Amino acid sequence: METVNPVTTVWTRDSVTVEKRDVWTAMKRGFVGRCPRCGKGKLFRAFLNVDDHCSECGLDFTPHRADDLPAYLVIVIVGHIVVPTALWIETNYSPAVWLQLSIYLPFTFIASLALLQPVKGAVIGLQWALRMHGFDEKGADDIAPG
Repeated sequence: METVNPVTTVWTRDSVTVEKRDVWTAMKRGFVGRCPRCGKGKLFRAFLNVDDHCSECGLDFTPHRADDLPAYLVIVIVGHIVVPTALWIETNYSPAVWLQLSIYLPFTFIASLALLQPVKGAVIGLQWALRMHGFDEKGADDIAPG
């Protein structure tokens, strides 16, 4: 009988060279609608439609999975602005209901639309920086079934 002696591989930080990815820089670039890697190419081809790849560096954007997170974050951000403001105005000035609704509803709608694309870009930048989903060096074909 033959003895199999597997070679033990010790992984260290020096054994693999990977591209450094700064989370805050990637999120800022995504927030302004630019490629999280180079900061030059466009991230979006339409309001919320992410382009297939960066026109400058060729980064593939198709693995992103932003899903509903940007919408949830926008609700939290706008809600934290509108609700305290509405409560403060109501308790201090008590304006008519029609006046409050004519101010709060359009503001909430416009602020939500204005923040949706930047927040989605920041989420995609975060996913790229953290190598989430398909943004790592290995493609889907290189990953062994587990």
